[in-house]
Amino acid sequence: MLLFGSASAQDSLNTKRLTLVLAGGGLTYTAAMIGLSQAWYKDQQAGSFHFFDDLPQWKQMDKFGHFFSAHHVSFVAHGTFRWAGMESKKAIWWGAATSAIMMTPVEIFDGFSEDYGFSWSDVAANTLGAASFAFQSLQWDEIRIQPKISFMRTDYAALRPSVLGNGWQEEWLKDYNGQTYWFTFSPHLLSNRTLLLPAWLGISLGYGGRDMIFGRDEENRAAGFDPYRRYFLSVDVDFKAFKGNNTFLNTLLDALNMIKVPAPTLAYDRVNGWKGYGLYF
Repeated sequence: MLLFGSASAQDSLNTKRLTLVLAGGGLTYTAAMIGLSQAWYKDQQAGSFHFFDDLPQWKQMDKFGHFFSAHHVSFVAHGTFRWAGMESKKAIWWGAATSAIMMTPVEIFDGFSEDYGFSWSDVAANTLGAASFAFQSLQWDEIRIQPKISFMRTDYAALRPSVLGNGWQEEWLKDYNGQTYWFTFSPHLLSNRTLLLPAWLGISLGYGGRDMIFGRDEENRAAGFDPYRRYFLSVDVDFKAFKGNNTFLNTLLDALNMIKVPAPTLAYDRVNGWKGYGLYF
């Protein structure tokens, strides 16, 4: 079974397609780096290269973001290599390697930023995200545990817009209070399709944090905030269950499968205890 509907029918490398993949990927990556530098680094001073331990910051929400990004970059890179005719296992490894190559410059940018620094824990999260994609692809020939994201705007960004974002265009990337990272799995798939459940039905476990305007807990508490973690249980839609033979539709479904759909959700945190939501974004 092919992992992606966009993969070529034969494992015969098409040099023209491969050239297009490499050229198009290079241009897209360059544009993405320029956009990231404008959104993230435009107000920061550059300095000498240095390392920084940011693992205790933001309740590790940024590490989930690195995992999420690395997984999906691997997924997209694998799909383009398969479209170019690369053999499946080789495309999986090249997809994971491409993710590492593409995300390492972000750490180098951080290394020269006075506000950040090169983070080995970020590199570890990137590696785990790429490994998640590679392991599932090699083990199951499909992604059965899907990393997803959801976002709601919060009042925290207005308190520190230079860090948490000024406007929704920046806030979805910077405001960790509004982000929730999810892992959606289908009981239908994990049971090798023996359960009498619809293939599209997913169970989703989520993680988030609140009351954070600074990275570290002691900074937040000094400012009168009490940062805490949040945990979620919800249902979700696995959009790949609807994939067919239409390449454009399949690509759209792959993109939708990065986002957790609003659904009834059970949440727990130490401040509010257990709380139910009719719809949680």
